[in-house]
Parts: sequence; C-alpha cells; structure tokens
Amino acid sequence: MTEIFGYLGALLTLATFSMKTMLRLRIAGIAANFAFISYGALGHVYPVLLLHLTLLPLNIWRLRQLLRLTSELRGASIQGVPASLEWLQPFSHRRLMRAGETLFRLGDEGKEMVFVLDGRFRAVEADVPLGKGEFIGELGLVSPSHRRTQTVVCDEDGTLLLISYDEVRQLYFQNPRFGFFFLELVAQRLFHDVEQRAARQAAQA
Repeated sequence: MTEIFGYLGALLTLATFSMKTMLRLRIAGIAANFAFISYGALGHVYPVLLLHLTLLPLNIWRLRQLLRLTSELRGASIQGVPASLEWLQPFSHRRLMRAGETLFRLGDEGKEMVFVLDGRFRAVEADVPLGKGEFIGELGLVSPSHRRTQTVVCDEDGTLLLISYDEVRQLYFQNPRFGFFFLELVAQRLFHDVEQRAARQAAQA
C-alpha cells in the first residue's frame, strides 16, 4: 500500500512535465505532494516527507495567485480594469517617484512595464499626461528593438508598480485571459496614438 503512494506521486510528477498551462501544473503538483507526503509518512521516508511538506504550501500559494489573477481578468476589458490592480502586485515591485525625475528616456532599452498607482507623469515627445490607472511602457515589449518610444517624466510625486517583461511573458503564456488583456492594452495604445497623430495633422492643415 505504501509503495502505491510513491508510484502515484512519481506518475503525477511526470505528468507535470506535459502540462501546457501553469494552472494544471500546480494542481498536478499539489496532488503529487499529497501522494508523496502519504508515502513518506507511511514508509517513514523522512527526507521525502519533509520535502513535500515544504513544497505543498508553496504550490498552494502559487495556485491561489493564478486563480486570483484569472478571477480579476474574467470578462474584463482594459477599460474596466480596476485602478488598484491588486492582482498584479505579487508579480511586481513598487517604485516611488519624485517630481522632476525621469522614469526613462526615448531610445532607452525597455525591460519592464509600468502601472501608475498615483501621481502625475508625462510622455514628453507626445506631450501626453499620464495618471492613476494607466500603463506605461507596454509597447517596448512588442517592438523589435525593445526600445522606449517616449521619454516619461514625473510631474507630481507618485507611486508605480513595475513588472518585468520576463514576468509579463510568463503571465502571457500561462494565462490566456492575461494574454488577451495584454493584447487589448497594446491595441488601445496604438489606436490612441493613431487618433492623436490624425488630430495633429488635421490641426496643422
């Protein structure tokens, strides 16, 4: 009976390598943890028992993060994204900005996407204000050169959430809803830029 749990845990662990989404991988990982915990406890194999007692809460924590992310994005378009974006915080870090500071400059290498929690910022070349609830720098991820398309400065003290492009890529492939959310975000930015360009050309005509 004890060996059955060991074989089951090994089979479930092997199955995780065929999973195409992190959600299924975490669920299979949790099931494998329970199987190995049973095997370790019944067979008095303490290294295996301690390892999976440690891995179980980690897998549960990561699964909760993924479920929360899915719940926040379910059925929501970019126009309806909550201003707090609490679901993003486990995958990001905060940065405080002071008035007069430059977030990044035109042509800089882009490494992260930014969400404005509070404060006022400005895209210098386009002379566009950026405030609470807006994303900055998402185009740098999809551009071939990964370069910044604007200089962004802080006009009023504020707080930002920064999420690296590597994290964005992982979330994109792990969660289809986030992938759709990101595509909609980029499309909205591109359409907005086109509309602004057309308005400037009309004003100059």
